[in-house]
Amino acid sequence: MTHPQSIQNAFNISSVSGPWLDALYQQWLHEPESVGEDWQHFFSGVNFAIDTHRSKLPTPPLNETQSLKISGVQSLIYRYRSIGHLLACTDPLSPCLLDHPLLTLSNFGLDQSDLDVIFTSRRYLKPRATLREIIATLHETYCHEIGVEFMHIQDPAERQWLIDRMEPCRNRSEISKEDQLHLLEKLYEASLFESFLQRRFPAQKRFSLEGGEILIPVLDAIVRFSPSVGIHSVIFGMSHRGRLNVLAHILGKPYENIFAEFRDAMAVGFVGDGDVKYHKGYSTDRNFPDGDVHVTLASNPSHLEAVNPVVEGKCRARQDQGSPADRRQILPFLIHGDGAFAGQGSIMETLNMSRLDGYSTCGTLHIVLNNQIGFTTAPRDSRSTLYATDIAKMLACPVFHVQGESPEAALHIVRLALDYRQTYGRDVVIELVCYRRHGHNEGDEPAFTQPLMYRQINSRPTVNRIYTDVLADEGVALPLLNDIEKRVVMRLEECFESPPQIRAIGFHQAWGSLSSEYTSISVDTCVSAETMLLLSRRLAEVPPGFSPHEKIHLLIQKRFEAVLKNTEIDWGNAEILAYASLLNEGVSVRLSGQDSQRGTFSHRHSVLHDINNGSTFMPLTSVTRDNAVFQSWDSPLSEFGILGFEYGYSLESPLDLTIWEAQFGDFANGAQVIIDQFIASGETKWNRASGLVLLLPHGYEGQGAEHSSARIERFLQLCAVNNMIVANPSTPAQLFHLLRRQVKQSFRKPLIIFTPKSLLRHPECVSSVDELCNGSFREVVAVCADPSAVRRVVICTGKIYYDLWEEQNKRGASDVFLIRVEQLFPLRIDLIHEELSCLPDDVSCFWVQEEPENMGAWQYVRSILAECCGSIRFIGRPADSCPAVGSHHLHLQQQAEVVNYAFEV
Repeated sequence: MTHPQSIQNAFNISSVSGPWLDALYQQWLHEPESVGEDWQHFFSGVNFAIDTHRSKLPTPPLNETQSLKISGVQSLIYRYRSIGHLLACTDPLSPCLLDHPLLTLSNFGLDQSDLDVIFTSRRYLKPRATLREIIATLHETYCHEIGVEFMHIQDPAERQWLIDRMEPCRNRSEISKEDQLHLLEKLYEASLFESFLQRRFPAQKRFSLEGGEILIPVLDAIVRFSPSVGIHSVIFGMSHRGRLNVLAHILGKPYENIFAEFRDAMAVGFVGDGDVKYHKGYSTDRNFPDGDVHVTLASNPSHLEAVNPVVEGKCRARQDQGSPADRRQILPFLIHGDGAFAGQGSIMETLNMSRLDGYSTCGTLHIVLNNQIGFTTAPRDSRSTLYATDIAKMLACPVFHVQGESPEAALHIVRLALDYRQTYGRDVVIELVCYRRHGHNEGDEPAFTQPLMYRQINSRPTVNRIYTDVLADEGVALPLLNDIEKRVVMRLEECFESPPQIRAIGFHQAWGSLSSEYTSISVDTCVSAETMLLLSRRLAEVPPGFSPHEKIHLLIQKRFEAVLKNTEIDWGNAEILAYASLLNEGVSVRLSGQDSQRGTFSHRHSVLHDINNGSTFMPLTSVTRDNAVFQSWDSPLSEFGILGFEYGYSLESPLDLTIWEAQFGDFANGAQVIIDQFIASGETKWNRASGLVLLLPHGYEGQGAEHSSARIERFLQLCAVNNMIVANPSTPAQLFHLLRRQVKQSFRKPLIIFTPKSLLRHPECVSSVDELCNGSFREVVAVCADPSAVRRVVICTGKIYYDLWEEQNKRGASDVFLIRVEQLFPLRIDLIHEELSCLPDDVSCFWVQEEPENMGAWQYVRSILAECCGSIRFIGRPADSCPAVGSHHLHLQQQAEVVNYAFEV
């Protein structure tokens, strides 16, 4: 192409009149070869609509009409990109819209006479195209089988990246015949699998994928394409609909095993309660020419969207185990329903984590399988937005709406979505608009509530039949198409007659060194005095030039002096030293929660802030060894999402210490689904153990109903068969050993710790350095100088011990024996019995607690202690519907009465 400078040398442009140049330009627009070669180069190099600044020559004059036309074309292009999705033919149950009033030519100062006018345009369309060609391209891109929402993305570079890959006309010939046949085979697998199950097991629930079979070729394409874009691990999260189909055709779970589960004959080797077949997880390795992919489907309860943050946590843990440069090799992939995506709050909580440093997973791929109905609820009754996916636009990520009976369009979008995620590390959403052929389950009759919709659905052929006809019309031989169906049917029949394939059930990879069996055998949690002093000294050092707040600087120096001089170690110091000792032994520690870096009650200060420039420093990073990492994250104001995330993280990092802290203990009720469905029962249902630690501030200090109780009773109601550990430590040394014990035990169980508030600075709630360096966690603590003098035994747990101890000393009540239960579950009744065995037979036993009678630990321990003590009486607040009173004065009165009754009743 001739350089613009040579054009200027070829003729004297200053001698050319404006009208003549404009006429020549119009001639070039209609017939480029009719002007000289130099003028062709000249006009080709000038973009009159957008890029006039690229030319060094003056822009040829345009009259007002021409300028308005060019502006109108650009506005039309922008409008198609913005609202073209409203015209997209994405609903297989609805007729396609042919026009939209906002896209009529008259809105842009254009009319029919402009359709054949050639306009120069942006580089992402043809350099020169008629208006008719421009509209055809835009309509094909944005208003056909794919609707795209992307103009809400704020970054112009991201929008341009998408435009460059969408607006060049998609040519179906780009999909090879081999790919077409593979698509068809996956559709047949999805469809015939469901009809086979219905025929062989007609009375059983399976939550069929029928109507949404396109999900299987979409997931298959994502897994197959992953190695080519650098992804080597995919973690799926989904609910029950279509799960069996995904297990069979994406993760390769043997048909024989699925059929055995329908026969209820697949519990070999599994210890626990188990779960229904459409909740179970699976993992496998898939091998492709471009590389291998490890594929995991996380176990999931019936609570829709509950698994989302769990999957994100699992992915983040795997990413943290590799190098930062390899994070995008691990892909979190979430499959949602339309009703749940719009209705469940966990969606927003999970989406909100996607760009946060402590929780980002470099972009999640979301598939919304839009059945256009939720159980029996129509979209008009289930959301206030146009699309089920509208909440995802909070992330300024692209949203693709795809016709559920157009597998080739879906394949195109899958490639684009993967490329986008790998390029930008951002979330991307694909909505597959389809339908649900049956009711919510196979025994349900949907025509009761949606008669018109299901009259239409019942008359529709399956998507595999539709696509077979498409390929036949394109000339694919019918015998070749029919062979695909025959192969799928034959494989189903053969597997139905075969026994299940026995797969090892147990712990693998990082879990291989751990046992699933709980034991109460004590473990060594001691740390030498020399090591403790070294760690404490390092924790007191700050980088040169770093200026922490004066009070915080004094605090960390005071902590060091306490270790150096072997004086009192408070709660915050013991906790930090526990983390430091583990990090020094090569154990990574992750702490997450609302305000957890400082601590809700300003006791921790794991992250220091420079008062001059706002930079931060984590002293615990100075004591790590053997690639151990300390993470401390202030989480968003979310309990459900963050606790689910940390639970998922703990599943992938069993040798580390993973901690979630509630701002106040009762705020954990915002994450009750995660506690009930995953933490308490995940092991017995799915053989998925977790060593997650929950720190739940608990204690009655007159702060009202919402800041007093961590709901001890609810956790104890969930306790059975050694499923988790519930502790209420009362001294800093106890906390120190308890945290260290959690990672040194030979097994993993969730650990629920009720932590103090006022005890953080209580003058008596301190420990010596020797207590940290020696000993171990004591499940029951009791000291009795003269057992023969005891007439009253007071058993308690937690903070109230200090009130009782103070009252005992004030009264000189040597006949009262105080026993602290530090581990509520599993309750070491043998240790309590050992303490009671040396007492006189006529002692009276009491359980004393701050909580009302129907709360706290009483309802759980009463029957167990009665067997040990013979009889035991309750002292505490009367049963109530509210954990605590709002009046501080009334609180003090109640607390005094409880303490007095412990010595007088």
